[in-house]
This record gives sequence, structure tokens and C-alpha cells, in this order.
Amino acid sequence: MTHSELNEFLLAKADQFESLSFIEDDPISIPHQFKQKEDIEIIGLLVATIAWGNRKSIIKSGNKLVTIFGESPHDFVMNFNPTRRIDFVHRTFSGEDLVFFIQALKTIYEGDGLETVFTKSASEGIEIAISNFRNVMLETPHLTRSTKHISNPMINSACKRINMYLRWMVRSNAHGVDFGIWKTLSPKDLHIPLDVHTGNIARKLGILERTQNDWKSSQQLHEFAKDLIPDDPSKLDFALFGLGAIENF
Repeated sequence: MTHSELNEFLLAKADQFESLSFIEDDPISIPHQFKQKEDIEIIGLLVATIAWGNRKSIIKSGNKLVTIFGESPHDFVMNFNPTRRIDFVHRTFSGEDLVFFIQALKTIYEGDGLETVFTKSASEGIEIAISNFRNVMLETPHLTRSTKHISNPMINSACKRINMYLRWMVRSNAHGVDFGIWKTLSPKDLHIPLDVHTGNIARKLGILERTQNDWKSSQQLHEFAKDLIPDDPSKLDFALFGLGAIENF
């Protein structure tokens, strides 16, 4: 496959998978149950945070979160009793971790909100924006175990789940999949969520040379995607993920 043929193939696959049919079997289906900006932001962050493992399992746990948070996750957060215990487990993410996230989010929304936390340092690079979000979250008292649920690009984590969340919030909703509700971050700065599927397909196609799924590899993949789709590089996520997880390419 020539370079030109590869580009055409990837663009076609990205268009194929970025459709409404993608939503039903993907964790993004959970925030699609809500209409208000803050509700989408909050449930979206929590679902993205637990998004590792089988997609069916993630969606099942996401629906448990919806049951807990009710019709308005934002109202639930803002009126949360910090002494309340929550019965929730997804792999290593426990009810105690969830209570920490809720308390941290309450503090954030008592201020300028979640979008501002990410965007106030975004001009310094998306890794700085993610790192700032992590630092703000960790200002809330927490168990040491909870820190592992907020990835840190400064120690070379690929930050797959946070990058996926940012794709959901920032990319245009023109195709009805992502939300496009954050206007202060630019889609051109978004990284592709680098997981086992996107990484393996990128290596099979000769896009990614490094063997580790880390921030350096995420940056390398971002540079390729930016050359292919300068204004919307994370659109390539649909092609790579779809080829790997859906078509078993």
C-alpha cells in the first residue's frame, strides 16, 4: 500500500465508523443519555475514567453510574453528602474512588467548571492541560490508590482515557457521535486515544514505530494524524479503533 493509498484507506474508514451506528456499542452511549452540558461533562468523565476492559462491561458499569446519579449528574454532584457511601465497582475503580471524584468535581463546579480547568493552560500544550486537570483533581483529599485513575502525561502515560474524553467533549457533533460542547479547546490539538487496538493497527500499517503505548507514542501518532487531517487529527481514532476492535483487521 502506497502512502497515498494508506491515507485514502484511513480517511474512508474514519468516515465509515464515525456514524450514529457507532454509538450503541461504545461507552459514549452513556453521556448520550443526557442533554445538559454539565451532565454530559460529568457522566462523560466518569465513564471515560472507567473505560478499560471489554466495551460491554464498561457500558454496563456506565449504566450503573446513571442509576446512581439520576436524571442530573450535575445536581447529584452539587448536592452530594460527603459522608455517603456508594456501592460501585468497576475493575479496580471502587466506590471510594467514585466519592473522591464526586467531591473533586463539586469543588470544580463551585468554581469555573470542568471545561475551564482543562482550557486555562491549553495554550501550553494538551499535555499541560491534562496535567493541570490532574493537579486540580488531586487538590481534593483522596486515598493514595485513587491517583492511578487520573493519568499523568508528565510520567509518559499515554492518557488514553482522558484523550478519549477530550475527543468526546471537543470534536464537532456534525456526525452525531462526539458532542462538540467545549469551544475553548481546538480539535487540532487533540491526541488520538492510544489503546491496544489503535496501537496495534497503527503498527501494522507502519504508522507507529515505537512498541510502547505511552505519551511519546501518542505524540508520534498525533503528528501522523495532523499531517493527514490537520484541523481534526483525532478523527483518525475512528479508523484505527474501528479496524482493530470492530473489524479485527
